[in-house]
Amino acid sequence: MIARMRKFEDGASLAHGLAQDVAGWLKAAIATQGAAVLAVSGGSTPKPFFDALSRLPLEWAKVTITLVDERCVPEDNPRSNARLLRDQLWRNEAAAAQFVPLYLNPMIGKLAPLDVVILGMGNDGHTASFFPGGNNLAKALDFATREAVLPMEAPGAGEPRLTFSLAKLRAAKNLCLHTQGADKMQVLEKALAGQDQFEMPVRAVLHSDKPLDVYWCP
Repeated sequence: MIARMRKFEDGASLAHGLAQDVAGWLKAAIATQGAAVLAVSGGSTPKPFFDALSRLPLEWAKVTITLVDERCVPEDNPRSNARLLRDQLWRNEAAAAQFVPLYLNPMIGKLAPLDVVILGMGNDGHTASFFPGGNNLAKALDFATREAVLPMEAPGAGEPRLTFSLAKLRAAKNLCLHTQGADKMQVLEKALAGQDQFEMPVRAVLHSDKPLDVYWCP
C-alpha cells in the first residue's frame, strides 16, 4: 500500500529529496543496530539519485550496498547493474561502503536483512526482475518463498536475471518506488486500478500491506 506519494518538480529535486530520506534511514539503522543494508535498482532513472546520495556525509563504512536485481552478465558489460552502481554510487563519500553483488556470489543469500530498498518500475509493470511471463514469477511473488534470491527469465527481460524475492524485499524497514515521467505515472495508475499481479507484477508491491513510499517527478 502507498503510505506516501512524494511528487517533485523535476529530476534534480527528486534525486536530492530521495537521497536525503535514504541517508536519514541509513543513519537511523546504524544508530540502532550498528550497520545498515541498502538495496538499489538499476536503469537510467536512479543515476542522479546515486550521485546525490554518494556525496552525503554518512558512516559509509557501516553501510552495505547491494542490488535489488541483476542481469547475468559480467561487470564489464554495459548492461551490468553492478557496473552502473560502481560508476555512479560507489564513489565520493560512499566509496567507503561495502558493495555486495548478486551475480556469481554464492553468499548473497546470507546477506543481512535489508534496511532500505529502492525499487524501479518498467512500462510493462515489472519491478525488480518480476517480469510478466517470468518463468519463476509465481515463486518470486509468493510470501512463503524461502529463497532470498531467485533466477528469472522472461520475454521482456533480455538476459537471464537474478532477483531478490518479494518476501525478502518487503521485509525491509523502508520500501520505496522511484519513478519519473508522465508515462510512468500512467503505468502506476493502471497498476493501482487492477489486481492481476501476473499482468503487472508491480501490483504485488502496490497492493501489499507493506507501507510503500513513492517518489515521482514529471
